[in-house]
Amino acid sequence: MSVRKAEPYKIKMVEPINLIPREEREKALKEAGYNPFSLRADQVYIDLLTDSGTGAMSDRQWSALMMGDESYAGSRSFYRLLDVAKCITGYKYIVPAHQGRGAEQILLPNVIKKKGDYVLGNMHFDTTKAHIEIAGGRAVNFIDEKAFNTTDYDPFKGDFDLEKLEKFIKEKKAENIACIIVTVTCNSAGGQPVSMANIKAVKEIADRYGIMVLIDAARYAENAYFIKKREAGYENKSIREIAMEIFSYADGFAMSAKKDGLVNMGGLVGIKDDEELYTAVRSLMVPMEGFPTYGGLNGRDMEALAVGLEEALEFDYLESRIGQVEYLGQMLHDAGVPIQWPVGGHAVFVDCKKICPHIPFNQFPAQAVCNAVYIEGGIRPVEIGSFLLGRDPETGEDLESPLEFMRLTIPRRVYTNRHMEVIADAVINVAKNAEKLVGFEFEYEPKVLRHFTAKLRPVK
Repeated sequence: MSVRKAEPYKIKMVEPINLIPREEREKALKEAGYNPFSLRADQVYIDLLTDSGTGAMSDRQWSALMMGDESYAGSRSFYRLLDVAKCITGYKYIVPAHQGRGAEQILLPNVIKKKGDYVLGNMHFDTTKAHIEIAGGRAVNFIDEKAFNTTDYDPFKGDFDLEKLEKFIKEKKAENIACIIVTVTCNSAGGQPVSMANIKAVKEIADRYGIMVLIDAARYAENAYFIKKREAGYENKSIREIAMEIFSYADGFAMSAKKDGLVNMGGLVGIKDDEELYTAVRSLMVPMEGFPTYGGLNGRDMEALAVGLEEALEFDYLESRIGQVEYLGQMLHDAGVPIQWPVGGHAVFVDCKKICPHIPFNQFPAQAVCNAVYIEGGIRPVEIGSFLLGRDPETGEDLESPLEFMRLTIPRRVYTNRHMEVIADAVINVAKNAEKLVGFEFEYEPKVLRHFTAKLRPVK
């Protein structure tokens, strides 16, 4: 009989949480414009809005904070971070940023050379798509169709459709394509990993046409774990070795370090060896982020990130972290709640198109389920569907997402499996009564990234 493995850490400090009464939750949600983003944190019992910057840092990271060198220029903490990031990626140039959006806003404008250039991806996340469009580019997705079949098992639903990708390049011509972005894991597809074979094939296609490849590396360590567990030939390789190979098939990366950097704030840009691009990024960083050796971060932030990048590559940590997500997913799956299967790395994605077929896409079925789950259990999920996708920048029409997901995003090293059981109970109860849910319409709609600050009202 094999011995069960527990979490590879013990709890040293706790933070109290409180479930406010149902009538207070109903009032709070109405005042928030039926948008969980606008809820106060103390109105939330279990917060699954995001895994970005919401994790718990380790004792080693808290200790590292005390070593922070707050020099404006040439900080010792910057060079420590530089050494760690170079060792993991093999890249010559590393630039810090305050978070992933900061990294994108100094990288993408230097890659998109002219208005209308295409940026190709497996499935761009919302903020990446927004930064592409702000820089004058056009984001196009080439996720494999298997991602849209949420029921059937496939180990790598984040893969590109390579045939469609190359066909598009031939039709639109390489000179009109700024770059290809490989998002690992692929958040919008359900936190799904991309296989090493697929990443390598994308790079081969890009090289044939002289196109730059970038990696959205927010969850690269989780993707490396899935490759080790699911892809033949990698079972005996370390997470670090797999991560290094992933980075070898790209020319640069942007990273929100608030995920696989295990910090509450931080980001990185990496450039393999293009000195001209590095110089341009570094120059733009000064007015946008800060001096090149701090990039919007304190010295203590960089020290904590240097430690977190190393900890995120530990197999035991990844096995425990992804295992907790699988535990929640398995409970929902066993209860007949439709989810993206298999479960991805950082979240369980509930298929709300199946739960609420009576709510049309432009009344946001996944938002309806998110709000119901908050009312049911004080749990704050987030919508990943047509509400998030927004409008066509040219026609202004609502875009219909191929997937209407409620994302139950699990912060790293924060909750226990008992919390997962409470979450499962609430979601199962909502799914059983989903025919009673109604859609939503706008009371206020921002022009960019609308789902963050929009206000809604129930459709009558």
